[in-house]
Amino acid sequence: MATLLLVAAEAREFAGVRRRCRREVRLGWPLRFARRAELGGHQLLLVANGAGPALAGEACEVVWNKKRAEALISMGFCGALDPALSAGEVFVATRVESADGSLSLDALAPECPLPHACGRLVSVDHVVQTVAEKKALRQSGASAVEMEALAVGHRARQWGARFYCLRGVTDLAGEEFGLDLNAARDRHGRLSKARILWAAARRPAPLVPELYRLYHRSRLAARELGDFIADCRF
Repeated sequence: MATLLLVAAEAREFAGVRRRCRREVRLGWPLRFARRAELGGHQLLLVANGAGPALAGEACEVVWNKKRAEALISMGFCGALDPALSAGEVFVATRVESADGSLSLDALAPECPLPHACGRLVSVDHVVQTVAEKKALRQSGASAVEMEALAVGHRARQWGARFYCLRGVTDLAGEEFGLDLNAARDRHGRLSKARILWAAARRPAPLVPELYRLYHRSRLAARELGDFIADCRF
């Protein structure tokens, strides 16, 4: 049974996948979230350690020291840069690159009959908050943006494993966040629920509807991504 390592920022990004898995087991590894499960003839290692390249890289290394995998899959949510991408749509990256283009990696595309978009993805170290920054990143030709894929892809190349990047869209190209999600990250880079709730309590009129929208889109993206992965051939 081939082993696939799936790396996300937060456990909730695995909600759709876990719904389709069987024989899930909690792993006592030094990560925020670590599970082993089975899906489609594969053993899955599901790990989440927080947002950003440093925490994603740390998660990969913790797993690799305990269990080797044939493929590393960066998965979870992303922001759209291409106006054609819709909320909840599955995006399969064929190339992952840094914002300045100095680093880039090819990513494999799994076989899957379900609808999805493909293209280039830019991986950054912060939450892209504004439409202006999304438009600037779009100039490179990238269709989506996230924060962990480049770190995961680098480890896959270093270790000789296959690399995939599968994402679900939660914010659109023409949308920006009123909530400063970068300020809501703790000193390690993880999003702090307490900071998010405190910010929303101070400005409930604009921020509560925004958080409500993001919550429902995240659930949609996780569900669509889980169904997609369950039907993939890696």
